[in-house]
Amino acid sequence: MMMFGWVSLRRTIPHRSFATILLVFVIAISLRTLVHPPFQALLKSNSNVDPEWARASERKDPQPVGRPSLGKHTLTPDGRLVVNPDGPHPIFQLIRDAEAAWEAKCARASKTLDEAVAEYRRRYRRAPPLGFDKWWDYVVKHRVQLPDEYDEIFEDIGPLWGIDPHELARAEKQVELRDHVVVVQKTDAHSRFKIVRSTIPPDKEKVPPTVIDRILGFIREIEHDIPPMHFTFYPFDNPRKFSDWRMKTMALEAAANGSTLTRKDLPPVREGWVQGCPPDSPARLHPPAFPPSSTSLFSTSSPKTFIASHRDTMDPCKDPSLFTVHGQFLAYERGPTPQRTLVPSFSLCGTLLHHDIRPPIPYGWDFENESDLIEDDEEDGDGAFEGDVPWEYKTNERLGWRGRTTGMGAFPDTLWKHGQRARLVTLTNSLEGNVSVLRVPKNSIDNGVEAEAIPVGEPESIPLAQINPVWMDVAFTDEPVGCDGGSCEEMARMWVFREVQERDEEGRYKFILDVDGNGWSGRFKRLVTSHALIFKATIYPEWYTSRVAPWVHYVPIQVSYADLYDTVSFFREHDELARRIARAGREWSRRFWRRQDMTAYTYRLLLEYARVMSFDRAAMDYVG
Repeated sequence: MMMFGWVSLRRTIPHRSFATILLVFVIAISLRTLVHPPFQALLKSNSNVDPEWARASERKDPQPVGRPSLGKHTLTPDGRLVVNPDGPHPIFQLIRDAEAAWEAKCARASKTLDEAVAEYRRRYRRAPPLGFDKWWDYVVKHRVQLPDEYDEIFEDIGPLWGIDPHELARAEKQVELRDHVVVVQKTDAHSRFKIVRSTIPPDKEKVPPTVIDRILGFIREIEHDIPPMHFTFYPFDNPRKFSDWRMKTMALEAAANGSTLTRKDLPPVREGWVQGCPPDSPARLHPPAFPPSSTSLFSTSSPKTFIASHRDTMDPCKDPSLFTVHGQFLAYERGPTPQRTLVPSFSLCGTLLHHDIRPPIPYGWDFENESDLIEDDEEDGDGAFEGDVPWEYKTNERLGWRGRTTGMGAFPDTLWKHGQRARLVTLTNSLEGNVSVLRVPKNSIDNGVEAEAIPVGEPESIPLAQINPVWMDVAFTDEPVGCDGGSCEEMARMWVFREVQERDEEGRYKFILDVDGNGWSGRFKRLVTSHALIFKATIYPEWYTSRVAPWVHYVPIQVSYADLYDTVSFFREHDELARRIARAGREWSRRFWRRQDMTAYTYRLLLEYARVMSFDRAAMDYVG
């Protein structure tokens, strides 16, 4: 058929015109191959994979080449970028926009105390806390970056401003009596913070006191400038203080009006996760089904989406599917009953539906090698942690992850197979089914057309059997844990359990994934300080969330993993971009996540906490 068409065309066109058409046609085919490399070019490994699907993809009719007017991608309220096939590959835009926003944030940072006070008043509509000037002195002395970016403190403390401080004191006392907590106290201006009592049962009291001791260690040098106070700390993996949306909204409105509420002013609470969401939110309008109606453990979004705002994508009110794909929510299915008032209590982590107060946590902090993390500014020096090697010496281009079977309890009556870790290992080790992946343009082609000028097109369906062995190296380690009632045996049948990786083996991976366990992941500090590119999937905003930039310092991944293969495919092809983000993440860790940065955050957090818990809040304002 094709030959007949060419013969017919040849008979009706003069010799020179036909030669010109033929030349254009050959160039078009060549350019298409250069612009969109076949997927087998991305299957770079020692494997002898020669996929039939990839060979078939090369036999498609050629597409027109040139500089088309590219379409625009769409940003949505839930923090996602929706891909327009007529636009460029979206990761180019995400990186470019994130880098510009990060540069602007750094450029507008306050340089003087007066500027910092003015910016504080602009953001939070009140005066800074008493002691703000001494906190500023600490920031200047220790070269703490981004002195205005402490919005996570406002997220934790802000709602408490709408509750009468006497009510807060009563709620805190009830926590001491009812919950498994550690109580920390500073009795007067000249005393030190110390643990005064614990209500944790002896069989559970293992690591918690050590964690709290290390947190208190951050403030030893400045604790004489912090007012007397006492607070409770829940030292286990999950947050505890689930918020009712109506109650939290009433508290924020009262705070904005300069008034306070008592318990009798607060509305009754109802059971369920959706009670933490606004009435007009997707979660309330379209609540998730339990058990999940879909039997698939992997979400393939259509159209394709990527994370544009990581914090927004952590909100299950905006994305109700989070209730059905993460153990934090799945463990309670439809959800628990919210707290009957806003309760001031510190925890290791929190979701956007909780009001736990979150200090910096020292997990992943190398205390023995601390000086290297603070003083070493050489971009291409040795790895900050033993076993890590610079990018150019990393030989494994698969996405690496090892971990335990945590995330939620695995029992016969729970939905543990839908949890974040179970789905990850099942998906990335599957040899059945397909996954849709966007084509990745090369950096440039001979005629000067850059990759960002090429439409990304529609995704292609690829067999997992062809790409999982080449792109993914994901496995559980040791043996099943957190399981009972036959679930341990089922896990052992489902997955191949491997040995824990040594640091030098982990250090060979260019790409490493960071995933939540029972709570937030404590690995991120160690991982981002390495020379690897870190992919991170989480529902837990942390103390540094407003002080770091996704797509500049790490690669954000949806908890559904709908974008996982697309991002791996992209960075396997664009090695220099991957290296740039890995280097920026390492530099950020060493300059923005030092011991002094955690001290500055904890210092300011405790000043805010002392004021909001005071029976005379106005007396705790900074008026300099």
